[in-house]
Amino acid sequence: MAGITSSAGQAATAGAAAPDTRAGAARAGKSVLGPDEIRRALTRIGHEILERTDGAGDVVLLGIPTRGVPLARRLAERLAETESVRVPVGSLDITLYRDDLRLRPARTLGHTEVPGSGIDGMVVVLVDDVLFSGRTVRAALDALGDIGRPRAVQLAVLVDRGHRELPIRPDYVGKNLPTAKREVVRVLLTETDGEDSVTLAQLPEEDEGR
Repeated sequence: MAGITSSAGQAATAGAAAPDTRAGAARAGKSVLGPDEIRRALTRIGHEILERTDGAGDVVLLGIPTRGVPLARRLAERLAETESVRVPVGSLDITLYRDDLRLRPARTLGHTEVPGSGIDGMVVVLVDDVLFSGRTVRAALDALGDIGRPRAVQLAVLVDRGHRELPIRPDYVGKNLPTAKREVVRVLLTETDGEDSVTLAQLPEEDEGR
């Protein structure tokens, strides 16, 4: 599958969007991206998608819940504004495909929505907010295999924070952000949180290694 090295990838729920128990620390952290920077990053990613896919005529955007979904919709809007191309948008829940189901409390199932045109023979661009270990995208690839056979799969993330545990590389990145493992990247979007921001904060010592 073109664009994602090896057989897996993750756009990082595990360390991307921080759990609610850490939200306070992340909100108080250093500002990394504001609304204008997020808008410019998505505009740039949109242009790169158009260039790499020869106009995005056979592209499908699938957002990984939660925040990957509104990001995918925003990217579709950018593509429509730039090239007047209407790119199908859907969502891909990876909950049951995660490799840590036995290690964490039960999770609420998200929503998978496949555009009516399907994904067979298409270039699927997976969209998520933060790329961390690579395990969420690995799960997304497994989930994708159960709903169709795309011609190629690419990965777009708003933030790549490093610390990969799997050989995953994004095709489109809004911002490369070097981080320490004790730091948490918190992405907030207007559609889900009432505001657009990306912050970087350090976890309390008692949370290290979780």
